[in-house]
Amino acid sequence: HLYIANNCPWCHRTMMARALLGLEDAVSVDVLFYRRDPDNGWQFLPSDDKLHQDEIDNRKNLFEGKVNEIDSLNGLKYAPEIYKMVGSKEKSVPILFDKKTNTIVNNESAEIIRMFATGFTKFHKKGAPNLYPEGMEMEIDELNAWIYPMINNGAYKAGFNSKQELYEKAFDTYFEAFDRLDGILKEKRFLTGDFPTEADVRLFPTIVRHDPVYYIRFKLNKAMVLDYPNIDRWLKDMWSLDGVQQA
Repeated sequence: HLYIANNCPWCHRTMMARALLGLEDAVSVDVLFYRRDPDNGWQFLPSDDKLHQDEIDNRKNLFEGKVNEIDSLNGLKYAPEIYKMVGSKEKSVPILFDKKTNTIVNNESAEIIRMFATGFTKFHKKGAPNLYPEGMEMEIDELNAWIYPMINNGAYKAGFNSKQELYEKAFDTYFEAFDRLDGILKEKRFLTGDFPTEADVRLFPTIVRHDPVYYIRFKLNKAMVLDYPNIDRWLKDMWSLDGVQQA
């Protein structure tokens, strides 16, 4: 069972892996509310007295069937309560939970993706991509090693930094990585070749958020994805993969 919040990019990539591999029947999902409770952290859908008026007015369209009102397994209201079950003080999502043993398996998105790719193979749908194929492990790991600090986490280093010097450093690093990506994707359809791998799944949530969110909110406004023809083409190719839009 997977606990996620739709606005969290780390959750997003676990849902992408689940969808690409066809694990919907093997891994059930609870979706938490997109706004955290100030005292309790990630929460399931709160009562109307904690919602904005526009959220109340559009409750049916926004939330019904899309956000859980309560933890479907344990009847809890907040993510920290799930951790408390195993004696942990952590608060983050995603959370991969074992329904049989009633315990947390993992809460690191990169590791959950790897587990879905390599440990759930008997549940993969027919024709599912091999996200971590034998013989390509080093290439994928090397891509992950710079994409995470420069792009995935790099966006947050810029967007959440209150010091101008550090923001500028993260800004420059982020767009240097975009130039590097565009060069790689000039020669390849996906990061490692003709089919998507774990590296593409980990990259996608950041790239798809860049133009509508990070460009303005994080002031990563040197350029849009639209300005990088090869990244833009890759984004459209990823978007067209079976399961990506549903995720």
